[in-house]
Amino acid sequence: MPRRALDNPLVPDVLGLLLEGDAHPHQLLAALQAGGEARASVAHRGTVYNTVTALAAAGLIAPLGREREGNRPERTVYTLTPEGRAELVRRTDAQVRDPRREFSRFLGAVAHLGALGPRGAASALTERATRLEARIDEDGRRLAAALAQGVPRLFVIEAEYALTLARAERDWLRGLVEEIRAGTLAWPAPATAPTPEESA
Repeated sequence: MPRRALDNPLVPDVLGLLLEGDAHPHQLLAALQAGGEARASVAHRGTVYNTVTALAAAGLIAPLGREREGNRPERTVYTLTPEGRAELVRRTDAQVRDPRREFSRFLGAVAHLGALGPRGAASALTERATRLEARIDEDGRRLAAALAQGVPRLFVIEAEYALTLARAERDWLRGLVEEIRAGTLAWPAPATAPTPEESA
């Protein structure tokens, strides 16, 4: 199996979607782009089509035939092979078991929070918390609507997990802002560069 060609975050998503039903690449692209920010950020036409090509070459998916919708060009419909299902199970099992540290852009920014100063940091963190709250409300409504329509909870469990993380981050942000404004979070003065005389 060409592991390098399949070493991208879309592979489990594409295999998982084909586990739910046969589809052509355009349908896969639409489903990925509708599946939340994390998926949409990497789900572009080129990457999805390249992933499908690599999966087919590896024997993890197979073409079923071609279909045409209206005046649109014919599209190849793919199905999950037994090898593809086994690969999805293998990857899912490994990723669930391994609490790997995943670096995020926000984590990198927090590492340099001191550069903003107390007032700037409180302002930036407050704005993030406000934006996060709006996203939590929207995602919560979408999840509740899906469950109300009879979608099994297991099918949207990743949305529930994402909401739990977002709520925890929001609460942490609010608590940190309170500490900054109350002065209970120590904020050392920035170090000054030594003068030429001190360096001599």
